[in-house]
Amino acid sequence: MPGADRIVTIVGPTASGKSSLAVALARLLDGAEIVNADSMQLYRGMDIGTAKPSAAERAGIPHHLFDVLDVTEPAAVAEFQAWARDAIRACQARGVTPIVVGGSALYVRAVLDRLDFPGTDPAVRERWAAELASRGSAALHAELASRDPAAAAQILPSNDRRIVRALEVIEVTGRPFAATMPAHDSVFDNLTMLGLDVPRDVLDVRLAERVDQMWAAGFVDEVRALRDLGLDDAPTASRALGYQQILSFLRGETTEDEARESTVAGTRKFARRQDRLFRKDPRIHWLPYDAEDLVERALARLTPQI
Repeated sequence: MPGADRIVTIVGPTASGKSSLAVALARLLDGAEIVNADSMQLYRGMDIGTAKPSAAERAGIPHHLFDVLDVTEPAAVAEFQAWARDAIRACQARGVTPIVVGGSALYVRAVLDRLDFPGTDPAVRERWAAELASRGSAALHAELASRDPAAAAQILPSNDRRIVRALEVIEVTGRPFAATMPAHDSVFDNLTMLGLDVPRDVLDVRLAERVDQMWAAGFVDEVRALRDLGLDDAPTASRALGYQQILSFLRGETTEDEARESTVAGTRKFARRQDRLFRKDPRIHWLPYDAEDLVERALARLTPQI
């Protein structure tokens, strides 16, 4: 079947329109299915704050790796890698096109590329976790910067788990954490990567508007309900952008306005960092997010493979 082994990937910053383009393409590619590559959309109940597409927005197109974890469960990229690759291969076995959609360069590359995750050493990790508790994330991020500047540049100072993991890997392997990232070389053949290009000033406005829409849709109530399910102590889900800020508000540590402003600022910083990482991938065909013929342009990139 022509294109039966094809894989399409759609990447780009938050609020660039990836989900809408994926659904539009899936309608035109007979039998295409969508594979989620957003770590937080794995969680049940985390809908508004992750901009998870609703049942109506999915338009009857099969979607994989949504709502597979409770908020109290940890999410590990190595485990996600196996799930996503299984979903892709299942699509291929049925002769349909998987469309991988995500805004995290790490998760997208974990799915597509020859990325092997170093083993863990619980004792080393526990020691660095203790250092985090005593010294704080800023000091530990500075420690990482002194040992592996390239890794520190890719990890937000607020991302405690990744800082600890990077320091653990450096100690266990004796190599820089950044050295674990492979060349842009996919484990899959017949891969087409599409990126949505949004000018920074436009993206800043879109991100602020999206946060406003989330608040209006009941984001605070969503987080309040998830607290009853254990979100406060969740190792991964509690650190998601927006959720972390609203939890701080609900604990009385900040005001609601401060939580909203912090969510906007954090989302902008995240989007810019992810866009920079995607720009390093020479395989990505960048398309203007607001092109009137966006779907046609995207489809044209696939035409030789159809």
